[in-house]
Amino acid sequence: MPFSDYKTALVTGASSGIGAAVVERLRRENIEVHAIARSTGPLQELAARTGCIAHAIDVIDRKAIAALAAEIEFDILVNNAGVDRPKKFLEADEGDIDLLVDVNLRAVLHICRLVVPGMVARDRGHVVNISSIAGNYNFGGNSTYHAVKAGVAMLSNQLRIDAFGKRVRVTEICPGRVATDIFNHVHGDDPSVRERFIDGFELPQASDIAEAIAFAIAAPVAVNIGHMEITPTLQVMGGLQTAKPQAAPGASEGPKR
Repeated sequence: MPFSDYKTALVTGASSGIGAAVVERLRRENIEVHAIARSTGPLQELAARTGCIAHAIDVIDRKAIAALAAEIEFDILVNNAGVDRPKKFLEADEGDIDLLVDVNLRAVLHICRLVVPGMVARDRGHVVNISSIAGNYNFGGNSTYHAVKAGVAMLSNQLRIDAFGKRVRVTEICPGRVATDIFNHVHGDDPSVRERFIDGFELPQASDIAEAIAFAIAAPVAVNIGHMEITPTLQVMGGLQTAKPQAAPGASEGPKR
């Protein structure tokens, strides 16, 4: 559906990065945007700048989300909130696993549970799930993140099946590396983090992801753009590695002379 057919939007993780850029982009289409985030200060600044309606809510606060969903009929849902704790699974921490499952997957499931049935009943709506290339490709040291993002990818596919026959569209956005402050949130607020992940690279900006989302939403009602991978031109996924076996601890190394 063109933007003119949509009136309201819910955007999570809206205080910075891709979330804030999506809020700004939707507001340019005169969509009433309800922006959710934990960071009250940046959220209020975003509201003052864009005219969005700010809600200082944690996405895992199910009661608060349910109250908002019961009050407002949302035409657009953008599930953007996410966290990361990069670790190999052999070094996984119980708290990190729970945090990533709660924020990156469980919250998305519950928000869709609360919002999507209304879209189906009204025969109108668009769900945008911000996943990651990590949901489709593996790279070292980020195992739990891969698992939860793969869950979001499968949920996106399943939502299209469950809403089949209604004009409810679902788009999964899979960004690669994007020039946002997420790296500082994950690896620490240190200049070396920006040097490692951003400086010197040609990277998409948060506004580029927002424009891709706007493109999907603005498509004709007969068009569902289901899956978009958005990466830097100079980034590729995949690769093949082969290792030689390592000797078991304590194994004999043979006679020594």
